[in-house]
Amino acid sequence: MHSHYNINQTILNISLEYIPEKNHPALYINELVESLELKYNYQFGRPREYDLAAMLKLTLLAYSYGIFSSRKIERFARENKPAGWLIADQVPSYRTICRFRISDELATLTQESLTKLTAFLKKHNLIDDISFIDGTKILADANKYSFVWKKNVVRFDELNRQKVVELLGELHEAKVIGKIPKGSDLTLEALDVIIAKFEDYLVALDQKVEETRQVSPNPAKQERRKLKATYKKLLTRKEKMQNHQKQKDILRERNSYSKTDHDATFMRVKEDPMLNGQLKPAYNLQIATSNQFITGYKLFANPTDTRTLPTFIDHLNDNGVLGSTIVADAGYGSESNYRFCDDNYGDRTVLIPYGTMLKENSRKWKTDDHKIMNWSYNEKDDYYLDLNGVRFNFSNYSKRTDKYGFTRDFKVYTAEKFDDDHLIDPRALTKSGHVRKIMVNNAWEYFKAQQRALLSSSNTGSIYARRKIDVEPVFGRLKASLGFNRFSVRGSERVEKEMGIVVLAMNINKLVTVVTKINKIRKEKVSQKSNFRFLRYFSLIETTYVTASCYDTTIFSCSLEPCVLIFRSYAGVLFQRASFLRVLVVS
Repeated sequence: MHSHYNINQTILNISLEYIPEKNHPALYINELVESLELKYNYQFGRPREYDLAAMLKLTLLAYSYGIFSSRKIERFARENKPAGWLIADQVPSYRTICRFRISDELATLTQESLTKLTAFLKKHNLIDDISFIDGTKILADANKYSFVWKKNVVRFDELNRQKVVELLGELHEAKVIGKIPKGSDLTLEALDVIIAKFEDYLVALDQKVEETRQVSPNPAKQERRKLKATYKKLLTRKEKMQNHQKQKDILRERNSYSKTDHDATFMRVKEDPMLNGQLKPAYNLQIATSNQFITGYKLFANPTDTRTLPTFIDHLNDNGVLGSTIVADAGYGSESNYRFCDDNYGDRTVLIPYGTMLKENSRKWKTDDHKIMNWSYNEKDDYYLDLNGVRFNFSNYSKRTDKYGFTRDFKVYTAEKFDDDHLIDPRALTKSGHVRKIMVNNAWEYFKAQQRALLSSSNTGSIYARRKIDVEPVFGRLKASLGFNRFSVRGSERVEKEMGIVVLAMNINKLVTVVTKINKIRKEKVSQKSNFRFLRYFSLIETTYVTASCYDTTIFSCSLEPCVLIFRSYAGVLFQRASFLRVLVVS
């Protein structure tokens, strides 16, 4: 600050342009967007147009600062110097920014930018050929009390259909329509046909009432009054049936959705370290990282991570960012995922532990007589012996198909009911008196043994040990540092676009951090080299004037500390000496 500071004084501005300092995120954003070579403008429907590259640069810089609101981004563009430099001081309105974040061009721009950035990181060896996969929940822009549950929809729809059948039974008694059996599964098309016949009957009844207007009391008029009440109830039930059908179409395979954002699913979100979470509308974000750089991402409506792995791996492979080694936590360890990776990506190493892998090493697990892995197996005769000596012989093959369509193959073994004395062995029976049976899934046991061998190896085990320090800190920066816990847009397509901006902003921030650290290390090495100069030659001439006739040699001492030259001389004759020394000079 100048000593004569006066904000009202008229001065000549010497600095006529602004350039961000070295290693500023704006410089990296500018280089990344310029590499896309965008040639067209962004027009949002009004006469005014904005350069598409400038809009992308502004949005990326704002998100890298943790600014996600359109109004705050407009203020940021007006007041921030790097932001003004990126957009050449052409500040867009918040409506323009909001429309740009949901525009059709943004999805292509973010994907191309992520591909370019990933290629740059690979070229400079900042990422390796390993994909660390994990997921987290991001809240949707929806009310947490706007839930629709699948079980309630199915239950209410069944009750509503029962009421419809009862109303149609009343119409059958009135001889309006034919007989409808109880428990009939009526469709909306069939109900429309019935209602059309009912309306025709009411039209004929109106004519009958007009013809018998003079009759009092009029039976036709009384009948019409009752049938119109039934007609209103039937229309109400039809509307409910249509509403339930729409809800089922929105739900599909999900168990819930939000009325505010139909693509959001209610999930348990961890809100604090004590895991006191609630069911809230959210999206399941899956990311793949390498050296804490995000190489790929995708959003899912599944609350669990297990069913997201096949689709996500295909997505990474299609974009060319899937590594030769795939690493994930035990939440992804299932037979369906192991089989998928083995069938489709057998050339890649998969490091995914199963859920009970750590428990199997405990003493309690190894001494449990109910665990088949603790039993002895005879491969030749194909039978098991439990810890009590009960023999289980092979009985038959069995298959089980889960609700997602995945089929598991089992071998069923049955215990020998009689002992050697042809007496019933109580150890071979259950508490209810039935013969004990066990089911063995050989495919599952094969995949478990494969993962135990891989994770026990020193090479692959060290790779899996990097998972916690590679992918987990990314979620910390996303939620804690950047503050991105909730989307600002609604709908899966728009949410995907916004997530692309966030991913690019995080990668740029990480790149700035890495480059700054590398430059700092280089400067330290250069400074060390400049401060220490080894084995330099120099000439030293000493002259001493004394009256004595004898002298002692001069003593030189040198070390890693600053050189100390110690001169000692006794009274003697005139002495002149030249010496060439090798000493360590510290500047």
